[in-house]
Amino acid sequence: MMMVRRGLLAWISRVVVLLVLLCCAISVLYMLACTPKGDDEQLALPRANSPTGKEGYQAVLQEWEEQHRNYVSSLKRQIAQLKEELQERSEQLRNGQYQASDAAGLGPDRSPPEKTQADLLAFLHSQVDKAEVHTGVKLATEYAAVPFDSFTLQKVYQLETGLTRHPEEKPVRKDKRDELVEAIESALETLNNPAENSPNHRPYTASDFIEGIYRTERDKGTLYELTFKGDHKHEFKRLVLFRPFGPIMKVKKEKLNMANTLINVIVPLAKRVDKFRQFMQNFREMCIEQDGRVHLTVVYFGKEEINEVKGILENTSKAANFRNFTFIQLNGEFSRGKGLDVGARFWKGSNVLLFFCDVDIYFTSEFLNTCRLNTQPGKKVFYPVLFSQYNPGIIYGHHDAVPPLEQQLVIKKETGFWRDFGFGMTCQYRSDFINIGGFDLDIKGWGGEDVHLYRKYLHSNLIVVRTPVRGLFHLWHEKRCVDELSPEQYKMCMQSKAMNEASHGQLGMLVFRHEIEAHLRKQKQKTSSKKT
Repeated sequence: MMMVRRGLLAWISRVVVLLVLLCCAISVLYMLACTPKGDDEQLALPRANSPTGKEGYQAVLQEWEEQHRNYVSSLKRQIAQLKEELQERSEQLRNGQYQASDAAGLGPDRSPPEKTQADLLAFLHSQVDKAEVHTGVKLATEYAAVPFDSFTLQKVYQLETGLTRHPEEKPVRKDKRDELVEAIESALETLNNPAENSPNHRPYTASDFIEGIYRTERDKGTLYELTFKGDHKHEFKRLVLFRPFGPIMKVKKEKLNMANTLINVIVPLAKRVDKFRQFMQNFREMCIEQDGRVHLTVVYFGKEEINEVKGILENTSKAANFRNFTFIQLNGEFSRGKGLDVGARFWKGSNVLLFFCDVDIYFTSEFLNTCRLNTQPGKKVFYPVLFSQYNPGIIYGHHDAVPPLEQQLVIKKETGFWRDFGFGMTCQYRSDFINIGGFDLDIKGWGGEDVHLYRKYLHSNLIVVRTPVRGLFHLWHEKRCVDELSPEQYKMCMQSKAMNEASHGQLGMLVFRHEIEAHLRKQKQKTSSKKT
């Protein structure tokens, strides 16, 4: 009986709850139906003093249509924003996976994209705070200061010039040109921002730009200070911009095995027996005794002194038990491009790494690995910047004797310079050399063929690796520019000759040596007179 009573009470309570909910629903519907229209909805209907009939309903329809279009446009904007945000979040997630790693440096980041974005923004702001933008930084010496370069719309004025750059020049490199243009455009956008100007302000253009200065702190970013004409005479507008560098990202991790990577060193030659003997001493030590993965191809022009050259090769072969060399004899006048081209095409084995070399080059075994590591067939070619030795007779003229060659090969500004105008020494795979079309064989004599080949690679899709290397030296030798060269070749030859002798300071000492000697004589006379 108790069971029946409890079931009945439960049923009655459920019915009561349902009735209450039904009454509430009916009340809400009644209130909605009886509530008068709001102002917004009444505006959509014709009023007593508004046009009636057909005209009134046309106006209402036009207003509804306008509202519908606005609503659709709003939806489209929201959809576009959502798509953009989704794409940004996906990109952030991918970047987060590349950036982060586990203890071994392999695992992806598990942080949410929002945190990744916040961390990135915080990092970029910290770069501005750390850079020398708002306050100065205490430096140990005058050499620690990071100088600014200045620029206008047409020219860049720079301190670090090297040999191929000038104190004043048009920015030839696309990245530098685009960088400065982007800075000016960003400044103009800020100057012309409606939110920061009165309605009747004049628009600023690139012609208002006067000058700018910029400098880069390699671990933080680039600071720009741009000056524009003001609204009145003697007034200016200055904008300070900063391009912060982002965190370092891991792009690739790979294992490279160079144990079986053979290098074919190709040397074109005509006479110069003494230089070839010196070259073979270096070749035997670095390539045969230390590296052991090198083939030598000598392309010899003419027959004069050919027996001496062959004798040097045979003696090296016997003494070092070395058989990996090829000797090719060509008739006609010397042509470096032809010699290298013939030597490259003569190879009949599988795809091989070529090193185009000259007889007056000294290289280390470490350079050979640098050659291997910076080339990849169908992907990369290597154009190292070698260190060119000054005339030892001038460098060590005040010494009792010139030191041995190995002691001369020191990278200092007093001993030589980076030969950044030369493109003759290069490492590239034979397949890339053949596919690019090889050398221009119409070029005769000295110079020009290497630049032509270099430009062909620059115009291709291959990566050109250009960097100074510490194990590649050009040994000084007296350069003779013969009359048979074309005017352009002769000019290049003379410029190279002028660069080869000594540093500016050392040449200045030679020019003013009579004044220096006169000063020393006067000092000696004063000293002797004091003693007496």
